[in-house]
Amino acid sequence: MTTYVWDHRREYENEREDILDAVDTVFRSDQLILGESVRGFENEFAAYHGVAHCVGVDNGTNAVKLGLQAIGVGPGDEVVTVSNTAAPTVLAIDAVGAKPVFVDIDPDTYLMDTDQVAGVITDRTKCLLPVHLYGQCVDLDPLERLAAQHGLKILEDCAQAHGARRNGRMAGTTGAAAAFSFYPTKVLGAYGDAGAVITSDDEAEQRLRKLRRYGMEKQYYVVTTPGHNSRLDEVHAEILRRKLRRLDTYIADRRAVAQRYADGLGDTELVLPQIADGNDHVYYIYVVRHPARDEILKALKELDFEFNISYPWPIHTMTGFAHLGHSVGELPVTERVADEIFSLPMYPTLPEDLQEKIITALRDILGRG
Repeated sequence: MTTYVWDHRREYENEREDILDAVDTVFRSDQLILGESVRGFENEFAAYHGVAHCVGVDNGTNAVKLGLQAIGVGPGDEVVTVSNTAAPTVLAIDAVGAKPVFVDIDPDTYLMDTDQVAGVITDRTKCLLPVHLYGQCVDLDPLERLAAQHGLKILEDCAQAHGARRNGRMAGTTGAAAAFSFYPTKVLGAYGDAGAVITSDDEAEQRLRKLRRYGMEKQYYVVTTPGHNSRLDEVHAEILRRKLRRLDTYIADRRAVAQRYADGLGDTELVLPQIADGNDHVYYIYVVRHPARDEILKALKELDFEFNISYPWPIHTMTGFAHLGHSVGELPVTERVADEIFSLPMYPTLPEDLQEKIITALRDILGRG
């Protein structure tokens, strides 16, 4: 049986009774859209982060998009971010009419190289959008200083960092707002698409609530454009409420999986995840690196192990973003890393015996060289 990076079935079997009860709770309720389950999840997710507000939306892409709109980013503005991210980060910037401006990444953590940010700020820059990638946090201290100096907003992309911390401060609690995805693979995942934006800015929260519901302030009356139907649905909200109670357990289990990889592969030529000082990693993805990546993946596939690469193509090199005017060679670290990284299976219920087989296969392949 082919082994992939993620498998939800064991988790579902473990939690099946609670998940089905969540569905039944919603279906027996008197409100199927923006009801008690959405309100409850929003309150509980905000409380988990110690912020004032959470606004549930339909997916992580729209969480970034609506988050940008809520903090005032629009046509003609520039948003500083990275090219080593999932495409939705940049698609959301493009969707609000803003221009993404890329900086390179740190060669050890693959996170935004914050030393490069000051050099790309212009009079059009409106927002700094750090991506807390793979499960650990960007150092926001220098970004906070730049934001204060230039009058900028920070929107944190936390799609891969639920519960991650830096120097005790939780991802998503520093900027003007933070966007989350609850895609099924995430550290906190629904059973389909879902997302949220958290903020302690009352005005941003009010704008978010209008924007996710057609721009309406009251029934049938649009006060804000462009609004969309971007609501978090009740079923996913109720499932997320139940799973939020187990989030810290999921994180502990992911760290245990990461430790087994470190113990089993630490003496090989693979470059294992490097944790930045002060970070508490939650291991959304366990990304390793080797210059012979493609040969290793080919050998693994012959053994019926098929793994993922996050991400094989930097955003600025994709034809879909050719209108941004970038070219290969502009972000050398990002481009080099994209040629060498791949992800090992990482999820809380990864069986230990399967993980041992993965470690053994990798050690055998690496030993051949």
